[in-house]
Amino acid sequence: MKNSGYIILLLIVATTLEVSGDAVIRLAIYKHSGLLRVGLFIVGTALLLGYGTFLNLAPVEFSRVVGLYIAILFVVWQSINFIVFHTTPTLPIVVGGGLIVIGGALVTFWQGS
Repeated sequence: MKNSGYIILLLIVATTLEVSGDAVIRLAIYKHSGLLRVGLFIVGTALLLGYGTFLNLAPVEFSRVVGLYIAILFVVWQSINFIVFHTTPTLPIVVGGGLIVIGGALVTFWQGS
C-alpha cells in the first residue's frame, strides 16, 4: 500500500479524536452539569468532527481503510479507556482485540483477489 506511514498517521489521529470525543461526551453526560456540561458537549462535538475529517483524508478506498481503522481504533480505545477511566483490559478483551488487529491488517493489506 502506497503511503502506508501517512495513512497510518491519519488513522491514528482520527481514532484518537474519535475516542477522545466519545470520552469527553461521556464525561459530560455522567460527571458534569450546567455550563461545564454544555462546554464538554461542544468540545466533544468538535473532536468528533475532526475524527470524521481525518478518517476521510486517508487516500485509501473506504472499504479497505475501515479494516485498519477498526484495528487502530481498538488499540486507541483501550489506551484512552485506561488513561481516562483507569480500566485495565481483561484477558478476553486482549485476546479479542488481537483478533481485531489481525483481521484489520488482513482487510487492509492483503492484496489477493
